[in-house]
Amino acid sequence: MSEVLKGKVALITGGSSGIGLATAVRFVNEGAYVFITGRRQTELDNAKTLIGRNVTTVQGDVTKLADLDALYETITREKGHLDVIFANAGGGGFEPFEAVTPESFDATFNLNIRGTFFTIQKGLPLLNDGASIIMTGSIAAVKVVPYLGTYGAAKAALRSLARTLTVELKDRKIRTNLLSPGPVDTPPMAGFPKEVLGAMVASIPLGRMASSEELAAAALFLASSESSFITGIELFADGGAAQI
Repeated sequence: MSEVLKGKVALITGGSSGIGLATAVRFVNEGAYVFITGRRQTELDNAKTLIGRNVTTVQGDVTKLADLDALYETITREKGHLDVIFANAGGGGFEPFEAVTPESFDATFNLNIRGTFFTIQKGLPLLNDGASIIMTGSIAAVKVVPYLGTYGAAKAALRSLARTLTVELKDRKIRTNLLSPGPVDTPPMAGFPKEVLGAMVASIPLGRMASSEELAAAALFLASSESSFITGIELFADGGAAQI
């Protein structure tokens, strides 16, 4: 088996479940050493057991700058550099526009945009020239999903950030891309209202939700030299949902 990330060091936030965990497994199988973060230690412990090798887990919350500092201190101490940052931590709940509170608004933006922004900013000194930055977006940024307005707006901000970083980091040959899934068959999806989930799936030309492993394959492409001439894009892994 070819190892397209052989010798590379990667950070994956939100790496203890779902897309992040599947990507961590794939990256390690492709030769990388991976650092994963998450807020719940039990899930991190389970993820470490599943991955089995070449992984360090660091408990922390990307919305807390002190936790990010501790994360990068660990990476500096153990490896001293990074080749990939996959800023994957994110999420948001269903709320009608008129029901959004300042607290829920701040929580959604802090996790999806502030957390991503400072994960990348604080990681820049550790990134090798020619490294890859990947951010997890969402089709909710371009395709209206009722009651996900705050989440969609936060994810839309990441599209702008990807373009900005593409320009500002070009002298270091660091590539920045946005990976935007549609519905993915992960545990949080079980909490969606059935009628909303049914409408989502019905809107997907391929007729089903994605698996986490399918998103991991797309992340692997963006992380590896296979995408060496690709930067500043939004890669939709959505079964065609946002394309029609």
